[in-house]
Amino acid sequence: MSEGVLKRVRTPTLEIAYEESGPGDGTPVLLMHGFPYDVRAYDAVVPLLVAAGCRVIVPYLRGYGPTRFLSADTPRSGQQAALGKDLLDLLDALQIERAALAGYDWGGRAACVVAALWPQRVRCLVTGAGYNIQNIAASAKPLPPAQEYRFWYQYYFHTERGRAGLAANRREFCRLLWRLWSPNFSFDDATYAKTAASFDNPDFVDVVIQSYRHRYGYAPGDPALEPIEQQLAAQPKITVPTISLHGEASGVGPPAQSDRHAAFFTGPYQRRLIPVAGHYLPAEVPDAFAEAVLGLIAQEAP
Repeated sequence: MSEGVLKRVRTPTLEIAYEESGPGDGTPVLLMHGFPYDVRAYDAVVPLLVAAGCRVIVPYLRGYGPTRFLSADTPRSGQQAALGKDLLDLLDALQIERAALAGYDWGGRAACVVAALWPQRVRCLVTGAGYNIQNIAASAKPLPPAQEYRFWYQYYFHTERGRAGLAANRREFCRLLWRLWSPNFSFDDATYAKTAASFDNPDFVDVVIQSYRHRYGYAPGDPALEPIEQQLAAQPKITVPTISLHGEASGVGPPAQSDRHAAFFTGPYQRRLIPVAGHYLPAEVPDAFAEAVLGLIAQEAP
């Protein structure tokens, strides 16, 4: 297990806290966590990448851990354009021209957004459950009942009762999601507590609620991000070399959910189903996660 050096850097919107490990001149790899997780998701992945000579950066997303907004006037948005722009801004702030990106859930969405809209900044992509850019225009279309059942928490967040419930019970609520989404993943109280501390961020509830309302058209986005959202509405293709990892036991979405995602990738693309694993891929199968990243890096190397 590994914890990198905690650092901070300012972007136009945030002071982003991140952990850095490995040689400063190594291949840059950014590992992006999801909801409701934090940088501890990658504790077993980071040493494998560092051993291969990578410079590994694991940021806390907006609304998590020590990451903070610079202005009280900035909308506390969790929309996909915000996540993608935060990642792009982080690359700029760290003066990283090109990086390997890897993520799942919200972090996979951020990585997919940057890979789709700014491919010149992306060496390769590892994404949990395929193409994670939301089709907001189609979000009102009902899904099969089994999938609607899996998304119960999203509809809960559409209500003020859901906002109050998350605010009052954030640790219990998120622990429940861990169990439901990764039914074969065993974790103890201490492991969960390390991550759950990130949910005490003062903007956590606002960012989460806005994220799950915006994706259905039930909350306005940040006006400054509207040009990016318009680009994402076109469901842009991803051209960089990509590996999609999908846990066969995911409680968020079954493997069939990413069956047809190959159409969104016009560069080299592989889809790998991971037996037994659920949604929390880097913690459940760190070897498979790191192997996917290093395999793509090796393929591009001269």
